[in-house]
Amino acid sequence: MPISIAPLNQELTIIRVSNDPKIKKHLESLGIVINSKITILSSHHGNVIIALKEGRLALDRNIANSIFVC
Repeated sequence: MPISIAPLNQELTIIRVSNDPKIKKHLESLGIVINSKITILSSHHGNVIIALKEGRLALDRNIANSIFVC
């Protein structure tokens, strides 16, 4: 499921990132890679704030819909 509809406050594993190669490379540099663990802290109209390692990232709806977790 995309992280825009994933449950809040649960540790999730990224299983796929499907986006433009340039954006995908940028996300990888931020630590959003397959098998990394994230937690959804907040979700509002598809925009999300995630906890990744020891930091937080805000992602817009388009990016959030291209990151799939389980």
